Amino acid sequence: MIIEHFKDIEAWKESRVLLREIHSAFNKMKDFSYRGQIQRAALSVMTNIAEGFDRGSNREFIQFLVIARGSTSEVRSLLYAGADVGYIDATTFAQLHERCTRLANLINGFIRYLKNADRKN
Repeated sequence: MIIEHFKDIEAWKESRVLLREIHSAFNKMKDFSYRGQIQRAALSVMTNIAEGFDRGSNREFIQFLVIARGSTSEVRSLLYAGADVGYIDATTFAQLHERCTRLANLINGFIRYLKNADRKN
C-alpha cells in the first residue's frame, strides 16, 4: 500500500469526521473552557496524523500516531465529563464515543502496519 498524502489515510479521514461532529455537538455551548478543550483535543487527532505522515521515518510517524491516539482518549474522557454534567444526552454521547473507538482502532491498526512496513527508517 502506498499512501502519497495524509488525506488518503483512513484514520485521518475518520478524525476529520470526528472533528466536525464535535464542533456540531458543542458549537453553541456556553462553557467555553470545556468546549475549547474538547474541540482542541479532536483537532489534535487530525493534525498529529498529518504531521506524523510528513516526518522522516516510520518511527517518528508512529510517535505522532500514539499522540493522536492519546488525543482520541482525551476526547472520550471529555465526553464522559460532558455526559456527567448534562452537556450532552445519552444518544450523542454514544455516537461520539463510538466514533472515537473506531478511530482509535484505525490508529492502532495503522501503527501495527507501520511497524512492519518499509516506508522509511
